[in-house]
Amino acid sequence: CPNIIEALNVTDTLDFHLLGVSADPELQPILFGLFLTMYLITVFGNLLIVLAVSFDSNLHTPMYFFLPNLSLADICFTSTTVPKMIVNLQTHSRRISYVGCLTQMSLFLIFGCMDDLLLTVMAYDHVVAICHPLHYPTIMNPRLFGF
Repeated sequence: CPNIIEALNVTDTLDFHLLGVSADPELQPILFGLFLTMYLITVFGNLLIVLAVSFDSNLHTPMYFFLPNLSLADICFTSTTVPKMIVNLQTHSRRISYVGCLTQMSLFLIFGCMDDLLLTVMAYDHVVAICHPLHYPTIMNPRLFGF
């Protein structure tokens, strides 16, 4: 008898049902426009930071080395969840596959940790610049960063 009960208790669901931000169909286009606008501003703003630091030779110092890396990590961080949410708002689909959910959560955690580590290193850079200004050029050597 226990084997029969265990066999009947198996499900074949390979995806998750998302609750979503709002179930109101009249609110869906407003939320779509709002999230798409915020996402595009985030991506283009961070790309502008990357391009500004890359093309301006005055910004090729160790203090500005971490800024484009943080911007790229922020782009990747927001790109792990927001595009799927925007697509779900537009298509009224509320499903995500098991593999897609695991991939999204893994990338979200990886890029979140990368943001935290970069902010920690940037804080150390600022502490060295403020507390040890005469030793800053030797501690934060530009040759270490590949400029």
